[in-house]
Amino acid sequence: MSQFFQLHPETPQKRLIQQSVDIIRGGGVIAYPTDSGYALGCSLGEKKAIERIKRLRALDDKHNFTLMCSDLSEIGTYAKVDNRVFRLLKAYTPGPYTYILNATNEVPRLLLHPKRRSIGVRVPDHRITHDLLEVLGGPLMSVTFIPVDEELPMTDAEDIRDRFGAQLDLIIDGGACHLEPTTVVDLRELPPTIVREGRGDTAPFETD
Repeated sequence: MSQFFQLHPETPQKRLIQQSVDIIRGGGVIAYPTDSGYALGCSLGEKKAIERIKRLRALDDKHNFTLMCSDLSEIGTYAKVDNRVFRLLKAYTPGPYTYILNATNEVPRLLLHPKRRSIGVRVPDHRITHDLLEVLGGPLMSVTFIPVDEELPMTDAEDIRDRFGAQLDLIIDGGACHLEPTTVVDLRELPPTIVREGRGDTAPFETD
């Protein structure tokens, strides 16, 4: 059975943030709140944890995984960002957007799309997630927690514990989250392509 931490959404307890990071660094799989539903996360290089998340979400190798990053500088370490893309990211980050970009060599191969060598990146606008990333000192490998055969992400930690507690190492309860997932924007070529419409406004990325 997973551990269950209740964190204040605006002033997360530092002790519990540190304990959460210890679980992540130890190879654990966590469910945690973001600005667009709950997500599943693990350390970037933990192959067994990544495989557990893939099984839980029934994902194949063609799924674009996401690196949850603390800021634009960290995105630049793991994704190729030119000046035009940087201006877009700067204007709409942090927020409920996931951006598909070409990956750098810093991204482990098992996270890459097998043909496109692309990776999803995002900077969430959520205090708990921000504090986790700050203490972790690097990105979280992350996917939106959408159960198999469902269309919307999990939004309630108690529900996650009831349904998936035996399959997770930690559930962070930060209160209810938004129902919609992120808007996914492919920025590998401009103009951008909207891959999935979600909570984020698509207007800034649309062209006539």
